[in-house]
Amino acid sequence: MNMFDAQVDSVHSALSAMGFKDVEIMVAETGWPYSGDSNEVGPSIENAKAYNGNLIAHLKSMVGTPLMPGKSVDTYLFALYDEDLKPGPGSERAFGLYKSDLSMTYDVGISKSSQTPVTPQPKPTATGWCVPKAGISDAQLQSSLDYACGQGIDCSPIQPGGACFEPNTIASHAAYAMNLYYQNSAKNPWNCDFSQTATLTSQNPSKYTS
Repeated sequence: MNMFDAQVDSVHSALSAMGFKDVEIMVAETGWPYSGDSNEVGPSIENAKAYNGNLIAHLKSMVGTPLMPGKSVDTYLFALYDEDLKPGPGSERAFGLYKSDLSMTYDVGISKSSQTPVTPQPKPTATGWCVPKAGISDAQLQSSLDYACGQGIDCSPIQPGGACFEPNTIASHAAYAMNLYYQNSAKNPWNCDFSQTATLTSQNPSKYTS
C-alpha cells in the first residue's frame, strides 16, 4: 500500500531477476510541488508536507520495504531550491524546500533548527488525537490502516485476541493505528493526513473504541 516502496521493490525485483540482487539501490529524485497552476491537481503546501514529511519519517524508521525489510534506501528529495526560471507548468518551479531568495518554503524536519533536542511533550491538549474523517469509505480507511501499520508502529493490539481488537471494525482499527502513528511521530499536521482520510481533534476518540 506504499507506492514509494512498491517502486523501489520493483527495481530490486528486476535486478534480482537479472542476477544483480546485491546492487545497491538509490532514489535520486522524489518530491512533491507545493504550488502549481489552477488546472493542476495535487500541488499544495499541505500535500508537499505530507509527502516529504511522511517519506522522511518512513526512511528514518528503518522499517524498509517488503523485499528489503530493516533497510533505509538512500533518497534525495527534489528539490532543495525552487528552479524559478524553469519552463513548463507552475508546479515545475515549486518543488523547493527553499525559495530562490533562500527563505524556507516549509519545514519537513531536516533543517538544523528543527533537529534540536525537544523536551517531553505534555498530554494531548487541543488537536491532540488523530482520527478518521467522517464519511470515509472502509476501503480508504483500510488503505490508511495498512500504511500506518507498515511504518513500524505496534499494531498487535488490534489483531485478533489483542487488547484493542474489539470493536472489530475498520474505523476502530484505523483510529487506533492513525493515532498511534501520529503520537509516535513529530505530531505535525501532515502526520495526520493519510491521503486526506484523517483529521485532528481535541476530543478523546472513545466513540471508535467503545
